[in-house]
Amino acid sequence: MRALVWYGKEDVRCDRDVPDPKIEDPRDAIVKITATAICGSDLHLYDGYMPTMEKGDILGHEPMGEVVEVGSGNKKLKVGDRVVVPFTISCGSCFFCQQELYSLCDTSNRNAEIARKAMGQSPAGLLGYSHMLGGFAGGQAEYLRVPYADVGPLKIENDSLSDEQVLFLSDIFPTGYMAAENGEIVEGDTVAVWGCGPVGQFCIQSAWMLGAGRVIAIDRVPERLHMAEEKGKAEIINFGKIEGGVYDRLMEMTGGRGPDRCIDAVGAEAHGTGSFDAVLDKAKAAVFLATDRAHVLRETIMCCRKGGTVSIPGVYIGMVDKMPMGAAMNKGLTLKMGQTHVPHYHHKLLEKIEAGEIDPSFVVTHSRPLEDGPELYKTFREKEDGCIKVVLKP
Repeated sequence: MRALVWYGKEDVRCDRDVPDPKIEDPRDAIVKITATAICGSDLHLYDGYMPTMEKGDILGHEPMGEVVEVGSGNKKLKVGDRVVVPFTISCGSCFFCQQELYSLCDTSNRNAEIARKAMGQSPAGLLGYSHMLGGFAGGQAEYLRVPYADVGPLKIENDSLSDEQVLFLSDIFPTGYMAAENGEIVEGDTVAVWGCGPVGQFCIQSAWMLGAGRVIAIDRVPERLHMAEEKGKAEIINFGKIEGGVYDRLMEMTGGRGPDRCIDAVGAEAHGTGSFDAVLDKAKAAVFLATDRAHVLRETIMCCRKGGTVSIPGVYIGMVDKMPMGAAMNKGLTLKMGQTHVPHYHHKLLEKIEAGEIDPSFVVTHSRPLEDGPELYKTFREKEDGCIKVVLKP
C-alpha cells in the first residue's frame, strides 16, 4: 500500500510498497482510508522534536474510512461501516476508560515502560505518534489497523455528511471542545485563545458554544487571523504588528483585569517575535538543550486574570523552564491540560454537526492526493500558500 513514512527530521516520503496491515487481535479492524489529515502536532515529528521515532514509521492520527475487515472478537463493527477513528487508542475497560478518561488508558500503550520512565506513568497509545506512545502505524495511508476497534471508532450513518464534515471528530474538534471545557467558561466570560491554527479555530468555536461573552484570538499569520475573525467572530490581536506586546493589549481590552480564561493552542513550538524568553528558547532548542519553546504558556499565565483558568491543549513534549510559577500560584490560577478523551465527545459533537450548529469543514484549505503529502508537510509547517488545514485522499 501507499503511506506517508517518516525517515528523519524534515524527511517524509510517500512510499508505495508498505506492507498492508493485518488483523493482530480479535478486537481489531482494518479500515480503508478515505480521508486523513495533517495535524499541527505532526509537525513535532517532522521537526525532529519527538523522541523515539524510527525510520519507516507511518505517520498520521486523523483518519476515517470504510471497514474492510473485522476481528472475530469485535461485535461493534461490520464490513462496510463508515467510521471516524480517534487518535487515542483505548481499551474501554481499565480504571481510566471506565471514567471516560480515554487518553489515559492503562492498557493500550504496548511500550508503556518507555513512557513511564519519561512521564512517571504512561498515557494511552496513540496512532502514528512515536514508539514511546506505542509504535502504532498511523493513518496517512491507504489502510489502517485499528486496535481496540470495538471502543474508539465512531460510526457515521448519515450519508449526507461529507468526509470533511466529520473527519475532524478524530482529533481537532474534540480537542478544541475539551480545551474550552477545561477552561471552565462561565456565561459571559472573556476567553483569549493563543494560536489560530486548526485546534485554535475549534477552541474559538467551542468557547462560544459554552457561553463566552467575548473571544480574543492571538496569532501573527494573516489568513489564520482572518478565519478567526470571519468564521469565529473573534476579536483579533496580531502579535507581530502591535506595540507593547500581547499583555499590554489584553490589559487594554479588558480594563486591566485580564481575560477570564486563557487557552494555549500553540504548545511546544511557539514563536515569540523577539521576546527575550522566546529567543532563548529557540537558541536552546537549536542545540538540543531543550525541546519545548514555551513562550505562549508563560504569556497565558501572566495575562490571565486572578482566579482564572489556563487551558492547555497545545502539545508539550519534555521539560520547560523559566515558568512563572510564582505568578500562577499567587494569582490563584487553575491550569488544566491533557490529551483529548476523544470518544467521550463523539456523539455530542456529531449531534452538533448534524443539527447544523457547526460545519467543521470550514478549516480545510488544501485537499489533495496522498502523494502530495510530503510537500504539504513543508507547506503547512512554513504556513505558505494560505495553508491552515490539509486533508489527504488516498
